[in-house]
Amino acid sequence: MNKKIKMIVDAIFEKKGLDTLLIDLTNISYITDYFIITTGISSVQTNAIKENIYRKMKKSYRNVNIEGEKTGEWILMDYGDVVVHIFQPEEREKYSLESLWGDGEKTYFKENDN
Repeated sequence: MNKKIKMIVDAIFEKKGLDTLLIDLTNISYITDYFIITTGISSVQTNAIKENIYRKMKKSYRNVNIEGEKTGEWILMDYGDVVVHIFQPEEREKYSLESLWGDGEKTYFKENDN
């Protein structure tokens, strides 16, 4: 696992993100190389996850575009080669990125994996 992905996954687990998943898109998308998808149970939690990722990444990876932080239902953090999706459960089910990008290799994380 590369350094950027590890930093993001560690930051997610510090704020108790759920069902965290990495999708490798390197051979199927020109948009990005990886999606990291996680779930927070409320807008407070999704924003806490976003803030923790941002805080940990800002020294090494300054360029980030963030969308969706006002409602916190689906927050997207674009680091170029890695795009982080932080969903509330209903939004994650509704958009089902895991199915949409089903051709990508998936790696599921548990807190003690990393």
